[in-house]
Amino acid sequence: MQIQYKNKRLERVLIGVNALIAAVVVASFVLLFGFDVNDPPIPAWILYSVQAVLLCAFVAEKIVRLFNSVSKAEFWRANRFEIPLLLGLAIAVLGAGRWFSPSGTEAAVVRHLAVGVYLAVQVVAKLCRTSVNLAASGQNTTRTLVASFLVLIISGAGLLMLPKASAENTESLSLVDALFTATSATCVTGLIVKDTQNFSLMGQVVILMLIQLGGLGIVVFGAVFALLLGQALSVRERVAMQDLLSARTLSRIGNMITFIIIGTILIEAVGAISLFGMWDGDIKRKWFYCVFHSISAFCNAGFSLYSRSFEDYDRSWQVYVVICPLIILGGLGFSVLYDLINIAVDRIKRFFKKWFNKRYRFSMEAPKRMRLQTKIVLSVSASLIVLGMLAILLFERYASPGDSAAKTDVLGALFQSITARTAGFNTVDVSAMSPSSRFVLILLMFIGGSPGSTAGGIKTVTLAVVIMIAVAALRKRQEVEMFKRSVRVVVVGRAITVTLLFVAVLFCATLALSISENSNGFAISDIAFEAASALGTVGLTTGVTPFLTTAGKLIIITAMLIGRLGPLTLLAALTFNLRPARYNYPDEAIIVG
Repeated sequence: MQIQYKNKRLERVLIGVNALIAAVVVASFVLLFGFDVNDPPIPAWILYSVQAVLLCAFVAEKIVRLFNSVSKAEFWRANRFEIPLLLGLAIAVLGAGRWFSPSGTEAAVVRHLAVGVYLAVQVVAKLCRTSVNLAASGQNTTRTLVASFLVLIISGAGLLMLPKASAENTESLSLVDALFTATSATCVTGLIVKDTQNFSLMGQVVILMLIQLGGLGIVVFGAVFALLLGQALSVRERVAMQDLLSARTLSRIGNMITFIIIGTILIEAVGAISLFGMWDGDIKRKWFYCVFHSISAFCNAGFSLYSRSFEDYDRSWQVYVVICPLIILGGLGFSVLYDLINIAVDRIKRFFKKWFNKRYRFSMEAPKRMRLQTKIVLSVSASLIVLGMLAILLFERYASPGDSAAKTDVLGALFQSITARTAGFNTVDVSAMSPSSRFVLILLMFIGGSPGSTAGGIKTVTLAVVIMIAVAALRKRQEVEMFKRSVRVVVVGRAITVTLLFVAVLFCATLALSISENSNGFAISDIAFEAASALGTVGLTTGVTPFLTTAGKLIIITAMLIGRLGPLTLLAALTFNLRPARYNYPDEAIIVG
């Protein structure tokens, strides 16, 4: 919601002051929680005093904006979440030492916690609104998306470099390793140069937050946060979200965003509860492992709190009954899930109307039909899972050296076929698989998941369009057809462009790694596998990631970022200002094939 203000210059000044205050708030949190309690850079009481001043500054900013707004009612509607937030803050601050936490030390902790929560909510709310406003500013939306990922990666790397982010008796991350880990988490890849177990609880929480924000997208998360706070999106913001979500109409944007947040919470919560009996240890550790792996699986991140991923849990039923469905659902895309839910709800409504309301039995509207996008995604995804499983079983049985064929059974092949396109978990040692099986994994990683999902690759719909282009040529058809529907020419051109760009980037990344890792003596198959895993944002590795040179890590970082954003997105950001040509040259026949 865009609020109109009387004094534009005062509003610009307040925006700058807000940015400065938010930066100081973040710095205070870093100094408080990022360093050893016994050796803080600045005494804690000074930082708490600074936060109290910042709290007053945020409240004063709201008061000034209230009087500067053209419509007071409009301002209160856009900021109505402030009332319960301030009320809760007042109760916590005034009640500490009276109604609860009577001792002085505990009362101070309650007050500091309440102030910290208020400041954190304010900063997050402002960052989210800023991301949505930038996306709706009329500039290139893809540039805003790229910028948001870069800011998230740099911020995450800074947090992971803090001493408290590393476990005890371990060194802090270097700049390159921190950037690598933050990029891998934000781009939901899963490649690591430092075992996730070597991070402290704070470091693991930072990685988890990067996975969730990177999976949803910071701009989409900003819109979700705005809607949760009761702030309606303007028409321009809805248009920006329509581009990011690939929605067909503006009227669906609010419903789609609401579905994304509710669906994500429900799926990840069910996954976490279902995983509870899988781990050992105390109850807090078990719940944290459940939440971490549920989010990592649904976001297709591939991060695990175990050094060997799920190799030690290859006989656990939760791996196949819980982790696999989470990976598949995360790889389908929210638009497909939204379509399936709508169809299911429509079928349920029709059933009850038909059997419990006789008036509607003979005058019911036509049932909702499954979209072409959904049909393609479901059919291609199912085909790739089955064919990938059969290929891995075949090659591990007849093309695997030694006696390693017995290590990969049907469940292992099924899991690797599912995780290779999106997630990056593994129940078998990838480096011990046959070269043929690893080549199959490279193909699956190159294809990736579906549009609108957290997965990378060229996407399942792109693969289907490219295949049907060849089928149409063999059948001498004028148009590309799927499920008795014609595909637009612009979509055909985009599919070919995406495929060629991915091939080019994969070739360049493999070539660059072969040069940078020449001193390590890696096989070209391992280098190609690493490049495909990074570009497909999968996270599988043959074991070369921790031994990459600095140049190799930077190459993988670039490949992960390109794979998450998509080369077509980056190309659109770079060529946004180019105007289309308004003329055509005369055609002439050429021979191909």
